Amino acid sequence: MERVAIIGASMTQFGQRESWIQDLLAEAGIECLADAGVDAADVEHLYVSNMASGEFEGQTGVMNALAHDLDAVPAYTQRIDQTSSSGGAGIYAAWQSVASGASDMTMLVGGEKMTHKTTGEATDVIASLTHPVEYKTGVTLPSFAGLTARHYLERFDAPRESLGKVAVKNHRNGVDNPKAQFRKEVDLETVLESPIVADPLRLYDFCPITDGSAALMLCPEDVAQEYTDDYAVITGIDGATDTHVVHEREDPTIMGGVVESGAGAYEMSGRGPDDVDVAELHDMFTILEFLQMEGLGFAEQGEAWQLVEEGYTERDTGELPINTSGGLKSKGHPLGASGVAQGVEIYEQLVGEAGPRQVEADVGLCCNVGGFGNCVITTIMEAAR
Repeated sequence: MERVAIIGASMTQFGQRESWIQDLLAEAGIECLADAGVDAADVEHLYVSNMASGEFEGQTGVMNALAHDLDAVPAYTQRIDQTSSSGGAGIYAAWQSVASGASDMTMLVGGEKMTHKTTGEATDVIASLTHPVEYKTGVTLPSFAGLTARHYLERFDAPRESLGKVAVKNHRNGVDNPKAQFRKEVDLETVLESPIVADPLRLYDFCPITDGSAALMLCPEDVAQEYTDDYAVITGIDGATDTHVVHEREDPTIMGGVVESGAGAYEMSGRGPDDVDVAELHDMFTILEFLQMEGLGFAEQGEAWQLVEEGYTERDTGELPINTSGGLKSKGHPLGASGVAQGVEIYEQLVGEAGPRQVEADVGLCCNVGGFGNCVITTIMEAAR
């Protein structure tokens, strides 16, 4: 297998954008080509991570249109849809295309256009990823999050404030991300007194609806060295699923897809949880940050909240900074782009391009979750130096 390197990355402004999906994808693609110093004609495979352009805009064929817009014809194109983990699945597909030797230059662009829909309409599109048995009874992802959060807090004697501190931390990190949707700090009192969405979770425990796109350029390591000395290498990557019907899980506080994909990525990389210097986790809801920390081995089951209380995950003072980008909570969550944007943040941390968010990091991890842990991709990257 080829060792797969990342030599360029980009992320558009996240938030409420006037641009439609095709323009958002092209914006990230053009910036990524420039960042990598690669001509569009040299792109052999072009992947687009996108969950629902048809449902949100009535627009399909986005991958072929992007090849045209970037002047990357005749590159092979493919759209990757794995619900809210489409971005991570795109990284996996792009890695496979290079690792297998099928492509010497692969670009991945992830994007979603969502804010033109009402909250109810957008929520309904997102809820369609649940099992039909659950969907027809009106069960939504926020309700799963609320039920799980209540169970976690009571079972592990965790204070409600610990979840609020996840939101506070990620908003604080987002202030230093010029591309983030929300760039303002919030205090714990504001989080805990915001409107209830799914008890015990409140408004500030949830990520926003977002427009945006992000991109990565991947190639074999020997090709990367022709372009730059500063690149990252994907040393471990794996994907896994859990039961599609959430109530069939033996323990709702264990995300089996996180555990399995994390174990596979660790085994491939030869690394373990203690080797990770920085991580991007899928904080669609604050409770998910706890569950992923535990599933990935950063904390024992039921103890992630204690690490958060101790400041372990803080960017400037913690031993393991988590969501230095602001996470989905502050940066935003344009479904198909989120997993790619996680990869962008880890790449920028490893090559020293994260600006005021920069931490000391040689090994980074990102975990992108689909649905409520229905499908998960975990990626480990390392600095070339």
